[in-house]
Amino acid sequence: MNDRKMEKFLASLYVDAKLRARFLDAPREEAKRAGLNPEQCDAMAAIDRVGLKMAAQSFERKRKKKP
Repeated sequence: MNDRKMEKFLASLYVDAKLRARFLDAPREEAKRAGLNPEQCDAMAAIDRVGLKMAAQSFERKRKKKP
């Protein structure tokens, strides 16, 4: 089920706060908008939301520390 399109969408969720907010409000709709198939949309809708937020915050801190 993990293909390039799904991986790209997940990476975008980590770095794009506006996309992440839209996704958290309507996960299936945002996943579908990203071109994911119905099974992938279901998988994304079941994502660990707390983990997603924590990972995004961690990546943001790391980006800010880079020179």
